[in-house]
Amino acid sequence: MFTSLATFLLSWEKESESTSKILDSLTDDSLNQSVTIDDRTLGRIAWHIVTTIPEMLEKTGLVFGDIKENAPVPNTAKTIAFSYREVNKAMLTEIKTHWNDQTLLEERDMYGESWTIGTTLNVLINHQIHHRGQMTVLMRQAGLRVPGIMGPSREDWGQFGMEAPTV
Repeated sequence: MFTSLATFLLSWEKESESTSKILDSLTDDSLNQSVTIDDRTLGRIAWHIVTTIPEMLEKTGLVFGDIKENAPVPNTAKTIAFSYREVNKAMLTEIKTHWNDQTLLEERDMYGESWTIGTTLNVLINHQIHHRGQMTVLMRQAGLRVPGIMGPSREDWGQFGMEAPTV
């Protein structure tokens, strides 16, 4: 749980940069990649990350942007990446304008439970991390290069002139 806006903003900056790296690596052709026809596509997961930011924070009382949870998945990877950046900017502006450290201690009804806003921000970050992991698997299946996020990717090791660890 976050109890300081400064701490959240520092964490969010790093995590949103990582998410942007993943989204920037997608191609239009890769958006339809899925494990099975019953699973979300790579594009749907990417778009879910975008739409969850305003959806989740609206439950805290922070309203911004016009992207709704049920908005259709865009046809282009660039649109998804651009929308992520725009939602991110709008969110940060609203947080910096309307919240302070005390706000993070306030409780809200979140999906039938009572969460502090600081907890909601932590869940929002973990949500992105979770879906980035799913996306990297689908990116590999789609033949895309996976950027290094929490250390070098397999391709990064090669650029260092080293073999990627296999265990």
